[in-house]
Amino acid sequence: GSAGLDLVVSETKTLTDESISLLPTETHGHLRHGLSALLLGRSSATRQGILVQPGVIDSDYKGKIYIMTRVLNPPVIIPKGSKIAQLIPFCSQVPHAKDQDRGSGGFGSTGPLTSAFVECLSQEKPTCQVRLIHSNPNLTPATLHCTMMIDTESDITVV
Repeated sequence: GSAGLDLVVSETKTLTDESISLLPTETHGHLRHGLSALLLGRSSATRQGILVQPGVIDSDYKGKIYIMTRVLNPPVIIPKGSKIAQLIPFCSQVPHAKDQDRGSGGFGSTGPLTSAFVECLSQEKPTCQVRLIHSNPNLTPATLHCTMMIDTESDITVV
């Protein structure tokens, strides 16, 4: 069977620029049975240039579920009833430190603010020195030194 539950957009929205927009759905939390869920984009939406930002719906969240999305080539009209995202339920394995009522406030944190990694932002592109060594026994060994740009994506770092 299907791994995910499709989310239905509850009102027509016109996305006029490339900024992130919140699209309301017909789905509300409390997911029941202690389940949390990953909110992911459907591949059919991505193929149309509609990018859904991944999210986590906590098991104790009780409000309306929104889809964070942006488009590559605005303007784009997303009609009521569209299915551009899905919920993938899972059973969280994080131990409960204490019960805390999340209520219906979304897009936040129930804990204190924490900064795990901080990097100074500037207009310059971050770079690093890279040494590539070719050591195939059938060829002459070679070493190439170059400066590479680091592209820090949301989930990965690409050199």
